Amino acid sequence: MNTSDAMPAAVATPPELPLNKLRRARGLSQKTLAGRMNVQQPIVAKQEQQVNMYISTLRSHIEAMGGKLEIFARFPEGNVKISSF
Repeated sequence: MNTSDAMPAAVATPPELPLNKLRRARGLSQKTLAGRMNVQQPIVAKQEQQVNMYISTLRSHIEAMGGKLEIFARFPEGNVKISSF
């Protein structure tokens, strides 16, 4: 792994970010993320600009950044984790 592939051990990120800013906060280039996702860099660039995408695509992005995607539904009486994805 070269230095451009390295992720900081602990990254303090704001609670809400678009994908491109999250990627940058994780210290990753589009090229590095694309390599982790087994796609070309222009695909990552296009996906980062999309307002709608498949959950599987979003999951791939998050996992390639070292995270785990979890989906919750918010109700007045509390949150529920959706487990069917």
